[in-house]
Amino acid sequence: MRVIAGNFKGRKLNSLSGDNTRPTSDKIKGSVFNMIGPYFDDEVVLDLYSGSGNLAIEAVSRGAKKAYCFDNHFQAISIINENIALTKQGSDFVVKKMDADKALDWLASNKVSFDLVFLDPPYAKQTIETQLEKMMELNLLAPFCKVVCETDKFVDLPETINELSLTKSQNYGTTKVTIYRYIKED
Repeated sequence: MRVIAGNFKGRKLNSLSGDNTRPTSDKIKGSVFNMIGPYFDDEVVLDLYSGSGNLAIEAVSRGAKKAYCFDNHFQAISIINENIALTKQGSDFVVKKMDADKALDWLASNKVSFDLVFLDPPYAKQTIETQLEKMMELNLLAPFCKVVCETDKFVDLPETINELSLTKSQNYGTTKVTIYRYIKED
């Protein structure tokens, strides 16, 4: 697993051993970034189930200003911190050991909003719709935010979730990537 493009291009990233996580493969990651825009201009990113920090690091490498990485496992937090250290830009990241629901409350209390969100929860514990509804309720999504959801290929997310509209859905082997755009009505 490597950083594909941008300032950190070519850096090899560590991943967790065992079956507890599924790091996004370089092929899928490359496709995702081609779909959402290959480069960024000071966006703020949320990687709610960060695992190795792979997606957040790729986004910052491509121009995102700040990435917030959350995971509920000590080993994942350790790997995320190791990978961020490889970037030599640790101040561009916020890393917290916290489950997803507590992370959303923490973000709301700190008044953070996001231009790009990655949701890649463990397949057996997916509550993507509920979490997206909560993000909108807590005003965590900036106008025109893009949300990238990674699920099992058999999961069908709805066309719309409140003000989120599905813009693209693509299967990659056993994985499905679904992308939403947030358009808030005034």
